[in-house]
Amino acid sequence: MMRNSLPARTVAAAIAMTALIPLTSCSATAPMNPEDVKTPAPVASNSPLTSPTSGNSSVTSCSIDDPSWTTLAEKVSPSVVSVEVSSGGHPVGEGSGVAVDEHHIVTNAHVVGDATDSDVSVTLSDNSVQPVTIAGRDPITDLAVLTVQDTKLTPIPIATSAEVRTGQPVMAVGNPLGLAGTVTTGIVSALNRPVAASEQGTGPSVATVTNAIQTSAPINPGNSGGALVNGCGELIGINSSIATLGPGSGSIGIGFAIPSDEVSMVAQQLIRDRRAHHAQLGISVADGIAARGTQRIRSAMVASVVVGSPAHKSGLQVGDHIISIDGVATTSALSLVGHVRGLPVGKSVNLLVVRDGRELTVSATLASD
Repeated sequence: MMRNSLPARTVAAAIAMTALIPLTSCSATAPMNPEDVKTPAPVASNSPLTSPTSGNSSVTSCSIDDPSWTTLAEKVSPSVVSVEVSSGGHPVGEGSGVAVDEHHIVTNAHVVGDATDSDVSVTLSDNSVQPVTIAGRDPITDLAVLTVQDTKLTPIPIATSAEVRTGQPVMAVGNPLGLAGTVTTGIVSALNRPVAASEQGTGPSVATVTNAIQTSAPINPGNSGGALVNGCGELIGINSSIATLGPGSGSIGIGFAIPSDEVSMVAQQLIRDRRAHHAQLGISVADGIAARGTQRIRSAMVASVVVGSPAHKSGLQVGDHIISIDGVATTSALSLVGHVRGLPVGKSVNLLVVRDGRELTVSATLASD
């Protein structure tokens, strides 16, 4: 093929595999400035993405566990677009995007990169090419929002990713290798999979850490920014990265998607403010193993605490082992960072901590970066 798809994002995950590319800063959170806490204003009730099932309501009869793939592909494909990026009038890459309301498309930040509005266009399912403006981009969560003014899009219904279950069937829809409207199927292989992504062939990049949905649905270069949907055709994630065995290996059946709850939260902020606010505890962490009685358990170990931060106010101490947050296991530094980044600023969380062999619960209210 003559057209170039954007490089696949490879990931460093809690799995044994060769040729994964980790980011060097993934083992710790960046210390927050306790004096610079900005809580976003509440989203208006008529804003995009406020309903967990907003969008195309034509998907009315379905089975999440036993879907009709042909019906699903027909209903979901109009909501997924191809994203083309050029430089100096010459195509330099392609990706995918998903319409979340009549005028906004969510894609990956690494798809648009540092392109200007005039460098980006989208091709809809009817093959019409539409200019866009970049409403906002957030490299930390690898999400961006594009705005289309001249036509009405077909928005996809959005499910809450908190209800996704391991083993349920899913479909990935996107533009792999320039092949628009491609669908692939698989299952949810795992949830809350901590991954850190980096682009092949690029220089230093912003640390992107996500507690992702892992899927066996084949994802290849160009699928980035496309939809991962459940058996009812509802968006549960934005496909963002793959694990590979080396440069050029393509899909090996291990792909990752940013959960829809995080997508909705970030997209709302990008549409409203052109930037996203990221939750912070105010600690740096490292991989650890906590000794709880006779049991040893993997953890995120507190390496430092910022004075005046939520962690400091809650009484967290250097050497504490955080083993869960709101009941979700945190088995590594990546796991904790990814989970916190997926939560809204101002949320109160309960941390299960092991300190000196004893278990205790610490409550904290997340601040903003």
